[in-house]
Formats: sequence, C-alpha cells, structure tokens
Amino acid sequence: MPQGITRRMDAAALQTFTSPVVLFFVLGFLAALARSDLAIPEAIAKGMSLYLMAAIGLKGGVAVSQSGVDVTVGLALAAGIGASFLLPLMAYAMLKGFGKLDQLNAGAVAAHYGSVSVVTFVTAVEIYELQGIPPGGYMVAVMAAMETPAILTGLLLARRGMDRQQQGTSELLHEVFFNASVVLLLGAFVIGMIGGADGFADVSPFFEAGFKGVLCLFLLDMGLIAARRLLDSRAMTWRLGSIAIALPIINGALGTALGAAIGLDTGSAAALGVLCASASYIAVPAAMRLALPQADPGIYLTMSLSVTFPFNILVNIALIGALASRLT
Repeated sequence: MPQGITRRMDAAALQTFTSPVVLFFVLGFLAALARSDLAIPEAIAKGMSLYLMAAIGLKGGVAVSQSGVDVTVGLALAAGIGASFLLPLMAYAMLKGFGKLDQLNAGAVAAHYGSVSVVTFVTAVEIYELQGIPPGGYMVAVMAAMETPAILTGLLLARRGMDRQQQGTSELLHEVFFNASVVLLLGAFVIGMIGGADGFADVSPFFEAGFKGVLCLFLLDMGLIAARRLLDSRAMTWRLGSIAIALPIINGALGTALGAAIGLDTGSAAALGVLCASASYIAVPAAMRLALPQADPGIYLTMSLSVTFPFNILVNIALIGALASRLT
C-alpha cells in the first residue's frame, strides 16, 4: 500500500479513536460489558434523538439553501435511492446462503442493510469535519431518501412465494413513509431550506452549541444498549456475526466508489459510503414489527445494533474516509 494512503488511514484512525463522540460510545459499551448499572432514562434518550435529527435536518437544509439544487444533488439522490433498493438483494443472498437463515428472517434482516442509521451518519459527519472533508449539506436529503426503499425490498423478499396479506397494508405504508425519523428529518430539512442562514441564526445557539455534547451522551446510551443486547442475545451465530461485519465493508466500498464515480467531493462520497454501510435499528425494526411479526427481532436488532453499528463507529468510518480520499 502506498505510503500516502497509509498515512491518511493512520491519521483517520487516530482522529476517530480520539474523538469524544466515539470515546463516549466506547465508555458505554465497556460499562455494559462490566455489568455496570449506568443508564440513561428512556425519555431523555428519546429527547436526544429528536434533538439530533432536528439539528442535522436544519443544518442540511440551510446548506442546500445556500448552495442550491443542481445536477450533483440530483445524482446523489438517485444514487442513494438506487442503492437503498438494491443493497438488500446482496444481503439477502448472503443471509440465505452463508448465514443459513430462512426466507422470512433473511428478508427482514436484509431490509436493515439497505436502510440507514442516522446516528452513524451524524457521527461520520462530525469525524469528517474534523478531518477537513465535510460532506455537502444535501447529503441529509440523501440520508432521508434512503431510509424507506430498503424496507420495500426486504418485504418483497420476505413475502416472496407467500400469500399476500392485504390486511394492514395501509398501516405498513403509513409506518414506512411517516415514521418519526423520516418526518422530522425531512421536515427540519425543509424548514432549513425555507429559513436559510438568516432564519437559522435565531436558533443556532440551541442547535449548534449543544450538538456535540448531546451526541456524546446519545452515543454513551447507544454503547450501553449495543453491549447489553449482544450479551443477552441467543440468536446470534458466528456466521451472522461475520455477515454483520462483511456487509458494511462491502456496501461502504460500493457506496464510496459510486459517489466518486458521479463526481461527489471527498466528504460527500465518504458520506454516501457511510450511508450504504450503515444499518437501520430504528425505522426498519419498527416496520418489521408491523409487517413481519413472525421475524425474530433477536436476529435483526442484534446484527444491526450490536455488531454493525459498533464496527462502523470504531473502524469503518475511518476506512471509508480514507477510501474516499484515495478515489476522489
């Protein structure tokens, strides 16, 4: 490997592991492994997640209002939506073949690996800004657009060959397109676009000054949850654990290469790679509980939250950033 790439990867890894947001996640993960009673009340955790989604949506909308909507934004949206539809197909094949999962659970898990993790994206943006490669604000819109297509693909895969259940279809569609994260992200994004920089200035002390601190505490809670679910899960096998690490590596590389191919800047290409590499553990599990109640949450939640999420936060974000720097 050329020395320049090695130096970039070393620098990216150092910045990742010395970032407070990542260290707070590590703290929570280690505390849970040590059986500590450290916990964040659920109401506070939900409030922090609402704050983070509103903040990232607003800032993304403001950035787009300043830069405008052009061909690059359109290409990024098309690439993200296409990836969200198609990535579950590869995940399904791996889960059915190597993972030895049945059709129902393979489809349910596959949906998670085409959708996105908001927290992973927010953490990546923070790290890439520290590295001097900030993603474009329009990537927030790409993130929001990628949340639902994978759900449709996963449901089609899981129900393929099964009797179609008409009952509950309207509830499912409502859950997919109007779940809290999608509504808040897109709503805040539109508000940011309408208000622009001048409008955002009035609320920026709240949404900017406390952003990093809230993110640190939220990742502390995520570390606690991820480790405790991993300790309690009996459904995980070494095959599924391997897939939960292989998929973010493969998907991240494909997404980053796609971003570079359509002409995105380094930070935005890396952000697209992170979106493709991340796995949803909020919107998709909610949809799966409604649409596929027979699927095992112990499989899809443990894979996405307890294996893929920590791997992305601790390792893959830095790898994707180094790859994007090389490709662009």
